[in-house]
Order: sequence, then C-alpha cells, then structure tokens
Amino acid sequence: MWETIQTFPSAQLLAFTLAGLVLNLTPGADVMFATASGLRGGPRAGMAAGLGVGLGGALHVTLAALGLSALIAAHPAALTAIRWVGAGYLLWLAVQAWRTGPPDAAEWGATRPVRALGRGFLANALNPKVILFILAFLPQFTDPAYGPVWQQIVFLGGIFTVTGTLVTVSYGAIAGAMGQALGRRLGALNRIAALVFAGLAARLVWE
Repeated sequence: MWETIQTFPSAQLLAFTLAGLVLNLTPGADVMFATASGLRGGPRAGMAAGLGVGLGGALHVTLAALGLSALIAAHPAALTAIRWVGAGYLLWLAVQAWRTGPPDAAEWGATRPVRALGRGFLANALNPKVILFILAFLPQFTDPAYGPVWQQIVFLGGIFTVTGTLVTVSYGAIAGAMGQALGRRLGALNRIAALVFAGLAARLVWE
C-alpha cells in the first residue's frame, strides 16, 4: 500500500482532492441529513450525523475496493431493493421528526449524538447513489501503472471520505448552532427536519 501511495503522482492527487472538495461542498443528501439532524438536536447531533455519514461512505469505499459495489450495480433488482429500503427509512425519520414535540433541554445528552451517528450511517449506507458515485468517480483517477487498483481506490476513497466527513460535520454543527439560536423550544424545527427527511426519501425514489 505504501509503495502505491508513493507512486501516485502528486498532480493527480491534487486534482482528485480539489474535485472531491467541490463535490463535498455542494449541498446534497448527506449535507441535508446532517443539517436536519443539527436543527433537531443541536451542534453535537449535527456533528454526530456528519460522522455517521462519513462512516457510511467508508463502507461504500470498502465495498468498491472489494468489487461488491460493481456486483450490486449490475443487478437492478438489488439496487431497487436498496433504494426502497433507504427511502422507507428516511420516510420513517420524517414521520418521527414531525410527531416529536419541542426538545426538552434535559434530554440533550449522549443519546442524541449516538442516535444521530447511527442514523447518519444508515442513511448513507442505504443510499444506492453513493455506490454508483463511488464507482463512477474514484476509478477516473486510478491507473494500473501506479499500483494495484484496489489499493488506489482505498487510498483515494479514504481521502474523499475524510474530507467529506469534515465538510458534512461542519454543516451539521453550523445548522445546530443556528437551531439553538432560534430557540430549543421551537417545535417548528422538528417540522423543518421532517420536510428535509421526506425530501430525501422522495429524491431516492424519483431521481
């Protein structure tokens, strides 16, 4: 692995990193999820959601390196099943958020970030578009001349996952701070989060 990293051209690495940052900074499903979580639970929950999303991304990178993502992409039935499971999970989150009243300050503790972490992981892990994106994006910057392709995917995927996690965590923290500034007792924040979650579910089904 270390030999592959040393062989990888610095110019190619810089181009990949910049392209990844542009994509990560563009608000997408992951950013929307972390933002909604931050609005519901504050900065810690938003940051935890961003970290969970990053862990889900790491899972997809691992699957891509093992070649399993290509297998899933080649079977539309499996991809459709993942799409519907992911959409159903996000819709369930929307219903839960809509029915939840104003958060009680006494409930703001370790449990909320842990839940946000798990939900962020599942939301990303069950998003089939991430699988397709990893397959479409990472191989463009690989070359057998640099070393084993699977090692390059792990290396580049690791960079993309770390930078993406930092960006998503930042979005969640900022959204959480804004939510607290508006007041923790504003039940409307849960309704906003519910609409965001429902929007994510709709995007998975219809796009």
